[in-house]
Amino acid sequence: MCGFVGCFDLNSGSAPIAEGLKEELRAQVLEMSKKIRHRGPDWSGVYTGNNAILSHERLSIVDPLSGKQPLVSDDEKIILAANGEIYNHKAIRAKFEGKYNFRTGSDCEVIIPLYKKYRESGDFTAMIEELSGIFAFALYDSAHDTYLIARDEIGVIPLYQGWDKAGRYYVASELKALEGECQTIEEFPNGSYLYGKDDGKPVRWYKRDWESYDAVKNAPKATDEKGDVINPAVIEKVRNGLESAVKAQLMSDVPYGVLLSGGLDSSIIAAVTQKFSKKRIETDSKEAAWWPQLHSFAVGLEGSPDLIAAQKAADYIGTVHHEVHFTIQEALDALPDVIYHIETYDITTVRASTPMYLLARVIKSMGIKMVLSGEGSDELFGGYLYFHKAPNAQEFHEELVRKMSKLHLYDCLRANKSLMAWGVEGRVPFLDKDFIDIAMGLNPSDKMNIRLSDGKQRMEKWILRKAFEDLLPESIAWRQKEQFSDGVGYNWIDTLKKMTEEKVSDAEFARRENRFPVNPPKTKEEYYYREIYSRLFPSDSAARCVPHEAGVACSTAKALEWDAAWKNMDEPSGRAIGGVHLEAYK
Repeated sequence: MCGFVGCFDLNSGSAPIAEGLKEELRAQVLEMSKKIRHRGPDWSGVYTGNNAILSHERLSIVDPLSGKQPLVSDDEKIILAANGEIYNHKAIRAKFEGKYNFRTGSDCEVIIPLYKKYRESGDFTAMIEELSGIFAFALYDSAHDTYLIARDEIGVIPLYQGWDKAGRYYVASELKALEGECQTIEEFPNGSYLYGKDDGKPVRWYKRDWESYDAVKNAPKATDEKGDVINPAVIEKVRNGLESAVKAQLMSDVPYGVLLSGGLDSSIIAAVTQKFSKKRIETDSKEAAWWPQLHSFAVGLEGSPDLIAAQKAADYIGTVHHEVHFTIQEALDALPDVIYHIETYDITTVRASTPMYLLARVIKSMGIKMVLSGEGSDELFGGYLYFHKAPNAQEFHEELVRKMSKLHLYDCLRANKSLMAWGVEGRVPFLDKDFIDIAMGLNPSDKMNIRLSDGKQRMEKWILRKAFEDLLPESIAWRQKEQFSDGVGYNWIDTLKKMTEEKVSDAEFARRENRFPVNPPKTKEEYYYREIYSRLFPSDSAARCVPHEAGVACSTAKALEWDAAWKNMDEPSGRAIGGVHLEAYK
């Protein structure tokens, strides 16, 4: 995981940028790159070409010694700045044996020979489909004076694009690198690529059949109408698929750990990681791994639900567990720094990012540079408590598709930027490309919270719980969903709501549309975060990069139609779902 900034001035055709301007732009790009050095504290590199400048800030996870970036091709004509991890890089390398001379052991270098292979046909969709991983990259082809920009399918890795007053095109790993230099800033769309010789609009490369309900409605079912298992092969497919994803993502030449909240998702990832880490050896070696014991990390207020559950899970799984406590005041003090790093004023994201940001600092202090986490499971299996109200299988599945399409705006943004604020890489096995296809290809009826023959409603993510119940204590395998911002301690959210109610006056809130004409805040809590955000990122373009829609318990706006009681609600906490959450708001 790293960070990069790219500047491209291809409007001049074949004429190179004038030397004086080139030096000026190089200095500017370096200053922009310094703003995201937290993403890559291990090394800085810069390439200056005729019509392109690429600056890279490196966090070394694979090949720490030789994998410096920007990477340069064997013929020195292609330059690459990449952020992320390519998990199947060894298989791709093998395909190019004798055809391309690899200059480093970096997993990202495989992008260069792939580009060479597909350059003539222009089939960059096929090229990027060969990659399994989380990534954003900017590639400059000096021989053809063009570029290729691309982002992973879900948008686990952030990427922004912008244009300055002279029309030059920029890309950057975080918005803050572009703010103040670009007149217009946008998020680069996930699952898309942009080729410099096309018409300037990103092309969607990631498309799947499961995006349509008709493609999955007749998939084999795991259960009958009573909820009894009739097809264990479906459950086994879920188990094997996720275990394969975790195993692939253990690729690392540095110490790693797991985030363990004590919820189902993080506990499964921790248990499977423990299963494989015990057998792990260093790459191309017979020696034991540098970090033979798996360390797990949990964060919360003293006595919070997550801390209690995480300790139970860790004791059962056998990790070396670390419990990190924070106080309400420490979290409140951190809010401006958190908003600066996560680059959003979305309420749910700010609430959840703050404890994760504090936790990441402790993780980095222990010398750990990579952690596995459980993001994505709720979007794949309908884990949020509002899914209990889904009226039918089609509505259930279509909401999952909507949630998957928005992950880059919420959970992926939070996990990546909160951790990378301290130079810690987060990996998300649930969002492995192959596992997504398995999970989203399941019959939606198997995921729904149906009424069983005894009158009880089946628990959310039942099929996932069933697949891994043997690896977890029963109290964890069947623990009710807690959103991260709730689980760290209910008093955290309650304090935020009370504090912002007092800090933002009624008069200020009444004038919110004048103060913030772009995406006016809907609550005083959002107004408070927006004030901080606007001081850090004052442009209207920056404001438009933040999602802004009503919802309940992390739902999309469309799902508000499922329950008449939600019509006037706008509360992301899981406790907003009365009759489902055990500690629901009264």
